[in-house]
Amino acid sequence: MLERLLASARRRGAVEADAFLVEEEELTLQVRLGQVESLRHARERHCSLRIFTETGSASATTSDLSPAALERLVDETLALAAVARRDEHSGLPAPEALARAIPDLDLLDAEGHAPPLEEKIAVARRAEAAALGFGPRVTTSEGAEFWDRRACVAYASSAGFAGGFEASIFAFSVTPVAVQDGEMQRDYWYTGARTLAGLEPPELVGEIAARRALRRLGARKLETQEVPVVFDPETAASLVRTLTIAATGPSLYRGASFLVGKLGERIATPAVTIIDDALMPNGLGSRPFDGEGVASRRVVLVDRGVLASYLLDTYSARKLGLAATGHAMREPGGGVGVGHTNLYLVPGPHSPEEIIASVDRGLYVTELIGFGVNFVTGDYSRGAVGLWIENGELAYPVEEITIAGNLLKMLQDVELVGNDLTFRDQSAAPTLKIARMTVAGH
Repeated sequence: MLERLLASARRRGAVEADAFLVEEEELTLQVRLGQVESLRHARERHCSLRIFTETGSASATTSDLSPAALERLVDETLALAAVARRDEHSGLPAPEALARAIPDLDLLDAEGHAPPLEEKIAVARRAEAAALGFGPRVTTSEGAEFWDRRACVAYASSAGFAGGFEASIFAFSVTPVAVQDGEMQRDYWYTGARTLAGLEPPELVGEIAARRALRRLGARKLETQEVPVVFDPETAASLVRTLTIAATGPSLYRGASFLVGKLGERIATPAVTIIDDALMPNGLGSRPFDGEGVASRRVVLVDRGVLASYLLDTYSARKLGLAATGHAMREPGGGVGVGHTNLYLVPGPHSPEEIIASVDRGLYVTELIGFGVNFVTGDYSRGAVGLWIENGELAYPVEEITIAGNLLKMLQDVELVGNDLTFRDQSAAPTLKIARMTVAGH
């Protein structure tokens, strides 16, 4: 169907064109206190067409895949291209950059979608029940959610590429509420995998969520000070994602990144190696090719402290005079953005306990709030929740604080990297210690 669509576009004036089709089925359900609160099951199909003419370019999307609707899609996209001037750097990837084979990355669990709805509801109920049953102070819940998605992706371009793949994702989470002396604290935990069997047991997820909520009870405020800061794996992954935004092509060619002109330079301590690997088997961000048909690959973003690569689609690569890295992402309107796949900080030799024990007085961060990051300067300031470290031990919970620094300085101040890397999302990191940051309290 995509090849017919492209042939029609070429006959009617397109110099180059590509098309992207997604068919997906998604289930989302939520239970609260054992009762089903919401249930959504949806099937969706949409096709995006991108056209380049001699003078213009445009993209458009339709969810109507009838032959007449696809012909209208060609007409409308060509009409848009007639008034949208083409940039000299725009166009399809060079043929040699396109994927020549479609590797099997083991992304589909067809049997995982087969169990009846009642079994998936039971998973959410078991997770919530485990959290509520953990102790008398866990008195209520904001609910537990189960989610699964199955998608079929197809892509074709006038450059001669046509390929597709199928993928599954499963996940569930629970958010218990703990109460003590009139104080209420909530926290959550989750698990995600490409296969249903790859999810963690509901009872374990519920227990971890309850422990996380309980450890927040009795939270104190802090005086403003400069201390070592330890990021737990979830918040460390957020830090890595933040760095990656600055390393994407659009941020760079717009001059809106503190990493402009730093390719090949040392930006972090040798303990820091960051990789984006689209070819990881079973990876939640894995794919055999990107949104433009460029072959997926393993990219070392930071190599022992040195900025070794950016993340680029074809357009941003041409703007910067570099080669595309296979990081094009198709956007809802049919255009192309840039994003990571399986992004992670390579683990180090230290256990989380060792890292915490290395801190005399400091902060262990368990949650980040807001998004106070200036990507032009690298200045970093976010609300935080965590635990105070005293004499190498977690002493008491803290809240209503802000942590601040500069991303480049933070990377250069990384002292210890943990050995506790676990993939439960498209980005992951182990426990991470930064030598010094400002912790602002009251």
